[in-house]
Amino acid sequence: MEYTEASKLTIYIADDDRHGRTSLSRCVVKLLLEEGIWGASVLHGTEGYGSDKQIHTARILDLSGHLPVLIAAVDLKEKIEDVVPKVNEMLEGRGLVTVEGVKIVSPVPSPIG
Repeated sequence: MEYTEASKLTIYIADDDRHGRTSLSRCVVKLLLEEGIWGASVLHGTEGYGSDKQIHTARILDLSGHLPVLIAAVDLKEKIEDVVPKVNEMLEGRGLVTVEGVKIVSPVPSPIG
């Protein structure tokens, strides 16, 4: 099987995090698009906790803000490494950022631009 070595950037934040007046997740996705990253997805969690050790949930009887949001993006290792400092700057110390090696086994997207 043929595959392409790549990296996956994963950003863990909360749904109520903001960058200025705009949703932080929306700002991060816009940055990733502007930087030419192959693709990004935003996943909304229904329950979780972070560094504050407080469980936040979307259960009907316990409606809570601050629910988990995960942004995942995949591209070549070099492009992910180049965008991480810009993402970290935008996060301003919030959330968690991870990078891991992945193998793309479906067709590789053509470069943007």
